[in-house]
Amino acid sequence: MKHRIVVLGAGYAGTYVAGTLARRLSQTDAEITVVNAEPDFVQRLRLHQLAAGQEIEAPQLADVFAGTGIRLRLARITAVDPERQVIAVADADGGGELGYDTLLYALGSHVADHGVPGVAEHAFNVTGRPSALCLRERLDSLSRRDEAGSVLVVGDGLTGIETATEIAESRPGLSVTLVARGELGAPLSAGARSHLRQACDRLGINVLQHTSVEAVEATRVLCADGTALASDATVWTAGFAVNPIAAAGGLEVTENGQIVVDRTMRSVSHPNVYAAGDSAYAIGDNGRPLPMSCASAGYTGRQATDAIVRRLTGREIANTKLEYPGNHISLGRRDGILQMVDDEGQAKPKYVGGRKAARIKAGILKMSLWATSHPTFGLPKRKHRLAAAPDASAEKAVA
Repeated sequence: MKHRIVVLGAGYAGTYVAGTLARRLSQTDAEITVVNAEPDFVQRLRLHQLAAGQEIEAPQLADVFAGTGIRLRLARITAVDPERQVIAVADADGGGELGYDTLLYALGSHVADHGVPGVAEHAFNVTGRPSALCLRERLDSLSRRDEAGSVLVVGDGLTGIETATEIAESRPGLSVTLVARGELGAPLSAGARSHLRQACDRLGINVLQHTSVEAVEATRVLCADGTALASDATVWTAGFAVNPIAAAGGLEVTENGQIVVDRTMRSVSHPNVYAAGDSAYAIGDNGRPLPMSCASAGYTGRQATDAIVRRLTGREIANTKLEYPGNHISLGRRDGILQMVDDEGQAKPKYVGGRKAARIKAGILKMSLWATSHPTFGLPKRKHRLAAAPDASAEKAVA
């Protein structure tokens, strides 16, 4: 019987892992199934552009995995049972259960409301394609009105900054306000913070710093200081949360639901479960937890893949690099910031800004899409046979 590998989620991490495993493991011994709710690959890094009114590519997963031997199951994951080693799914045919021998959990993250009343009912977000399209429809309706509509972006992280600047540039007829809980761009270097503020001024974005939101209503946002801010469209970008399925299934997770993994991305509570991307609580080479990001998806996906292949083929586990080099921030289509960080995760004094940074970010996005659309390109052609029973050396992870 073939070893059943099931990958949950076809985002940046899941697609990369599935494609790499397909190229490195023999189909004689292993079968790989990817379970994803949507039929296309979502460029999450560009959803703020989609919401602003631009067209972005969404490759069909059936085309992405064509010729790789990977099975695609379009279904929504409803439960994980690591004791029985099954996944419960729901689809157009009613769903059922899917068994596995090795599981790669890469369901990513979604918007976190932090318990703020009204976020779920009244706020838009850009963490998924349907929600981004919903915001786009709302912005379209505001742009058609005679009077200028107001857009309020809550959250001054990278997603909030990119969303506010993209909407302001793409839809100059709208009034855009960015609500920052602290100082805008606080994690950036002094020069990068100045560049960011100049970009907001150039785009006409009103920035409210040191402002906390306590409630979201249909036409306004209520702040902790008693201020009420009028809003025709409130976009919530104040953090991310992970799917609660892992916690409900009994996997060891952190308070926010991320799966606790060892250095090889293997669950500390269930050794045949691995996690990658935003779903994994992984400690980087600097001793700090990796942030939820596309970069982290790449590093954790690479480590998980290498560990799975080596364990199944009876070889000693090696550590791959786990780091977070910096932030690439889009400020519309013609401006950006490239901010590198040191080993402590602090911003380095120098940064790259302007058109050069925008071109670098555009190149990264293009490369990420191409790599995802060709998941087995450039990988070793030799397909390894699985070991009948992994030897002791395969269980020795490098500390």
